This record gives sequence, structure tokens and C-alpha cells, in this order.
Amino acid sequence: MHFTLRTLASAAVSLGLLLGGASSAFAGKAHFVLDAQTGTVLEAENADELNYPASLTKMMTIYLAFEALRDGRLTWDQRLTMSENANNKEPFKLAVGVGRTVSVREAVMGMIVLSANDASVAIGEQLAGTETGFAKVMTEKAHQLGMSRTVFKNANGLPDPEQVTTARDMATLGIALMRDFPEEFALFSNRRIEFRGMKLRGHNGVMNRYAGADGIKTGYTTASGYNLVTSATRDGKRLVGVVMGGETAEKRDNQMMGLLDKYFPAKSDSLSSASTVEPAAAETTKTN
Repeated sequence: MHFTLRTLASAAVSLGLLLGGASSAFAGKAHFVLDAQTGTVLEAENADELNYPASLTKMMTIYLAFEALRDGRLTWDQRLTMSENANNKEPFKLAVGVGRTVSVREAVMGMIVLSANDASVAIGEQLAGTETGFAKVMTEKAHQLGMSRTVFKNANGLPDPEQVTTARDMATLGIALMRDFPEEFALFSNRRIEFRGMKLRGHNGVMNRYAGADGIKTGYTTASGYNLVTSATRDGKRLVGVVMGGETAEKRDNQMMGLLDKYFPAKSDSLSSASTVEPAAAETTKTN
């Protein structure tokens, strides 16, 4: 059964539940698959239904970090100070402590591999002064990119009933990352990082299990269900898939792999669709 966002919000209020503690049954199931090089939409279900992005939100934080690095407003070695607001974000974080610093590189890799919430806030506060101000910048950029139904309220994806997106919008963001930052996009292929002497592994199961997968981001809160945006390449063909509202991480991952398999045929099929999004540039990424 699928619910509108208004139904979800009213149900949560009537039950007296915080969003983070709501049942995952409230998450609307949706998926979306497209050819990243042509923009052809291959399959869509509830692609324009509003859902909670959870940590898929960090894709926009990373996009804006890449943009700032390109424009010279950030440098990879620049130090970011962890505010109390940043340090208070649970559960996944770099946990260096209030007043201590991390480099922009550590923050970006922490977001990509570990989904570090404190790193996301540190980036946002550096770029916009406050996390609230950064969320407004995130929403403005989303709309510029064509993510017409997306609203961001924080830098990391922790629960907020007004922070919403769609499967189609998340695919658009995935395409924008690889199109606008082809070299930086290669960072999403990292499955582990070394941080302060610790070797830390990410939790993107599809990256470990699916040949050709090279990103992008997982997301989960109780209210959102299990979300995933995946990029994968086989025989020169790149697909981007989005799954939202999965019941478990395993079911989400299996659904994603099944969708990708469906559209990586041994022989090219003729797929007709009038629906497109702006395609990514031809294969230009490199592997670190």
C-alpha cells in the first residue's frame, strides 16, 4: 500500500510518534532506472511520489562540496571545525569531538563511505554559516538541477517531516554528480577508508556484490525505509537505479540488482520511452 506524504505526517502525529521512530511501513515504495548516457527512462514505479530521502540527502551535500572545491571556496586540505551542532548528530559520525578539526577530504570521504552525519554538517556550516542556511542552498540547487519536488531541511538526512524527495529526483542528482564532476565521482567507488589510523568499511552491499557497481549512496531511517541510489557500468553502458522504501537492506539490495540485471541485456534490446532526463557525459570517470 502507498501513502501520500500528508497521510504519513498525519498518521505520525496522531500516533504521537517522532518521525525517526515511525514504522517503516509508512515508507512509500518506489523505484526508477535510467540509461545514464542517453537519459532514457527504462522503468519507473511511483517515481514522482514524495518520500523521505534519509542519507541520500548527503548526495546534495557532496555535490555542493564538489562545486565549492571546483570554484575555490574549499580546498581538499582545508580544516573544518566540528561545532556542537555537528558533533551531536548521531549515529554515524567521525566523532572527533567539539572544537576539533577534520580536513575537507576526510569529511567528503566520511560522507561517501561512512555516511558521517557530523561531516555533512561541518561542510554545510563552512559553506553557508549555519546548517539551516545550507539546507536552503541545497533546495535551491536541487530545483536548478530539475529536482522539482525535493526540499532539504538539513545537511545529512536525519528525520525532518518537511524533508522530501522522489525517486526521479534522486536519479537526477546522481546523473548531475557524474556529469558535472566526473573525476570526483570516482570517489564513490571507494568501499573503505583509513581515518586516524582506523580502517573503516562502508555498508553499501551492492558495491560489494554487484559487478560494475561504482556508487552511489545508501540511506535509512525508520520512516524512510531502506533507500539506495546505484550507478553501475557493463560493456560501456551505464545505468543509474533508485530504490526507495525497502523493507530491509537485503530486500532493497536484491531489488536493485534485479533491476540492473534486467537492463544490462546480453544483446541490446529496443526500448522505447518518451521520458528522459538530461544524460551524463560519456564514460569519463576513473577508478581510484
